[in-house]
Amino acid sequence: QVQLVESGGGLVQAGGSLRLSCAASGRTFSSVAMGWFRQAPGKVRDFVAAISASGVITDYADSVKGRFTISRDNAKNTVSLQMNSLKPEDTAVYVCAAGTRSGFFGSGSYYKFRGSYDYWGQGTQVTVSS
Repeated sequence: QVQLVESGGGLVQAGGSLRLSCAASGRTFSSVAMGWFRQAPGKVRDFVAAISASGVITDYADSVKGRFTISRDNAKNTVSLQMNSLKPEDTAVYVCAAGTRSGFFGSGSYYKFRGSYDYWGQGTQVTVSS
């Protein structure tokens, strides 16, 4: 079992920055891949970013590349999402997730799919005003 708790959401003006954090407890954090997803009202939950268990591999949705950075601290059991140059279309509930399957970052790009993750947090609201 892995318990995930997000923090750091809020209201920010377009062009501003926010840093989201996800604290994990339970299963050995350094053995699981982590991802961030987001869900806007009336829309499906979309992939934002993912990071491998070691932190060596990262990837992002095209819509956030160059603006968002995912990182993790295995000593502190946390994963973060630094969000810069925020746009109104970034407004959503941001949710972190943990995945335990092998080959997460292999040819199947499993990290991009909601169904690949085993554990989910409750989410934190990010609102970007224009």
